[in-house]
Amino acid sequence: MDAVAWGIVGYGWVARDYMAPGIRAAGHRLVAVCDPGAAARAAAEAEGARAHDDLAGLIADTEVEAVYVATPNHLHRAAVEALAASGKAVLCEKPMAASLADAVAMAAAVAHHGIFYGTAFDQRHHPAHRAIRDAVRGGRLGTVTAVRIVYACWLHRDWAPQIGHDNWRIDPARAGGGALIDLAPHGLDLVDFLLDEPIRDIFALTQARAQDYSVDDGALLIGRTGGGVLASLNVAYNCPDALPRRRLEVVGTRGQLVAENTMGQVAGGRLTFTDGTTGQPEDVAFDGQASPFTEQVRAFGSALRRPAERAAYAAARDLHTMRLVVGAYESERGGGGKFSL
Repeated sequence: MDAVAWGIVGYGWVARDYMAPGIRAAGHRLVAVCDPGAAARAAAEAEGARAHDDLAGLIADTEVEAVYVATPNHLHRAAVEALAASGKAVLCEKPMAASLADAVAMAAAVAHHGIFYGTAFDQRHHPAHRAIRDAVRGGRLGTVTAVRIVYACWLHRDWAPQIGHDNWRIDPARAGGGALIDLAPHGLDLVDFLLDEPIRDIFALTQARAQDYSVDDGALLIGRTGGGVLASLNVAYNCPDALPRRRLEVVGTRGQLVAENTMGQVAGGRLTFTDGTTGQPEDVAFDGQASPFTEQVRAFGSALRRPAERAAYAAARDLHTMRLVVGAYESERGGGGKFSL
């Protein structure tokens, strides 16, 4: 059977509101949750999952085949290393870790134990983004010249929808940064996914402009792939949610694709192609009901059952994305110099 028995480490709002429903919608089963918070464990038990207060309990749960790690960033390494040693498959939330050193150690543990590992870049699984990749591969845009992304939200100090959790995303020790480290990995990975080539050169400027905390609440990144495609990303914690704040553009010599309201955890949005000769726009059809989280679970579960499909996942590729994030921060700290990999 394709149904996979899942465990979750860290039962906060993303796990509770998106991953757990995605597991069920994909026809899989959530069988166990690990979280130190009593309220989080009670919420998991209410959904029919066994609840553990430490990772050892979940690892000892022999029914669990794959584990989704959704702890604060600074706890990713310990969880992934322990799970890798246990032989369980791991899908870890982005960014890989709060620091590059932790991400390197995680990749080493995955390689040493030979487990099936993926970073949870759910935007790869949005049907609109897959339609864009197909159009690029099919030559509909001609020679791609640029990718432009806006991915923003409003994150105030007291925002904490997690059960029994505080807003760790504004704590530099636990998050590793602010809006840049939280939101930019999706865009950086999407460039690789859409173009079949990663960004190599990166530069960033950050801001702490509107929110009253110590991490960056906005960032502008510019990058260039090895093939010469330019990418720009504007990510932010300081954009009111009522404003337009999620847009993806891919520009080529024969046309442009624009995805609106596709970046994020939910299904839907709009995709438009504009012809480079006539200037005429047309809507591009895609499955507007498919959640990127549900599709991510389906893809990971299928690859777990069919090892030939695991080529779509690579810890080394995800480590490159982590290096880009760190390089973006370093480019500003180093006085504005470009960071190249």
